[in-house]
Amino acid sequence: MTFEIDVNGRTRTVAVERTAGGRYRVVVDGRAHEVDAERVGLYGLSLLVDGASGVSRHVSVAPGGAPGEVLVGLEGRTVAAMVNGRRRGRVSADAIGAHGEVTIPAPMPGRVLRVLVAPGDDVAARQALLVVEAMKMENEIRSPKAGRVKDVSVTPGMSVEAGRALVVIE
Repeated sequence: MTFEIDVNGRTRTVAVERTAGGRYRVVVDGRAHEVDAERVGLYGLSLLVDGASGVSRHVSVAPGGAPGEVLVGLEGRTVAAMVNGRRRGRVSADAIGAHGEVTIPAPMPGRVLRVLVAPGDDVAARQALLVVEAMKMENEIRSPKAGRVKDVSVTPGMSVEAGRALVVIE
C-alpha cells in the first residue's frame, strides 16, 4: 500500500509491504527500510527499524479530529498528520468542515491535562484546543476548522473515553 502523508505542510510518500510475520518493507520517499513491528495496546506500536543495527522506537498512532487525520506520538511529542489528504480532494486545512457545527471527539481514552479555549473564543484552523494525556503521552487536540468555540464539555483532570465530545466549534 502506498500513502501520501502530510506533516506540517511537508508531504512524504510512504509504501508499506508485509514481508513475513510482523516484518515489513517500508519505503519513505524512495529510501527503503526493514521494519519489525508489534502492536502494543490499542494505539501503540513497537518498531525495530533496519534490524539490530538500526533503531528501536515506541510510536502511538491514534485517530485525529478530522477525516484522514492521525495523531502520531514519538519520543514524548505528538504531531497531527494527514493521510492521503490530496486524494480525498481536500483543498486546504481551512476547508475541512467549513460549514456548520463540528464536534471534536476524544481520539482515545485519557485524561484532560489542559483546556486552551473557552466558549466564545475565536479559533483558527488547526489551532490547539486542549491537551489530553493518553498512554503516557500528551496529545494536542486541534480545531479542524476556523470558527468560534460554542461549547467546552471537559475540564482539566477529567478522564475521557474515546469518542466523548470535548469541544464544539461553530
